[in-house]
Amino acid sequence: MLLGSQFFSTRPAQAQAVFPWPAQSAGVERMPTVQASASEPIQVILPPVSARNVCPSDLAPAIDRIINQPSYRTAKWGIQIESLDQQSVLYSHNADAFLIPASNTKLFTTAAALQAVANRLKSKWKDFDSELKIVNQNSDNEYADDLLYRIGGVPTVKAQMSNLGIPPQAFRQVDGSGLSRQNSTTPATLVTLLKAMRDHPESEQFYRSLPISGVSGTLKNRFTGTLVQGLVHAKTGTLTGVRALSGYLEHPVYGSMVFSILVNQADRGESLRQGIDEIVTTVGHLRSCP
Repeated sequence: MLLGSQFFSTRPAQAQAVFPWPAQSAGVERMPTVQASASEPIQVILPPVSARNVCPSDLAPAIDRIINQPSYRTAKWGIQIESLDQQSVLYSHNADAFLIPASNTKLFTTAAALQAVANRLKSKWKDFDSELKIVNQNSDNEYADDLLYRIGGVPTVKAQMSNLGIPPQAFRQVDGSGLSRQNSTTPATLVTLLKAMRDHPESEQFYRSLPISGVSGTLKNRFTGTLVQGLVHAKTGTLTGVRALSGYLEHPVYGSMVFSILVNQADRGESLRQGIDEIVTTVGHLRSCP
């Protein structure tokens, strides 16, 4: 039997090995169940943790194991994951810590712009839907900074966020794009923003502007072949030592979820992105357990 990197040979009499995991698990090839003879060893390849069903009681330990890997020893994680349908917090870690959000700043910019346009400027920007997609899906920094300028700058964002229940002190914004390292906010604040926009009259337009896992924008090449492909609508963020992902997960069992994952002070960017993806995929495998 193959467990991790070790191989163990067993010789059961007329035994079958069956391990249940989701039909759409990523990176795991189902092996046919074979009737074994008493003289032949059975080789069983267990799928990775992120490809197995996860019970609610095991979710926090599973995510803790990911963020506490030795390769992330310098990283400061901030995470908030909530179920919208159940109105409950599924996981929280340093959710109130102020961190650099990188391009997740664009969520403040586009949410504020969408409200401003909906309130008074829609007739002037006929192609506003495509502009939002350029900013969020393509993460175009120049467009984002220009959009912030056109709606009246940071004071407009602060005012519009207050209308959504986000106080001015909950975030610091100095540009529209998130390129500045002076921007800061918390995962809890980003989740509050995403929840508010979910209930906003222009929610569909905001939702459509976000990259889709394995399908479009900056998430086109992420989560491909996984259970959550096509189910994550989220904004990415990347600066030196910073990785971020905040948005929605349409869970096949638990319904709509909202999450924010911000990581600062990291020295392994590519590996860190994989860790973020593993967290989201693990949540995607959450299932009710007896």
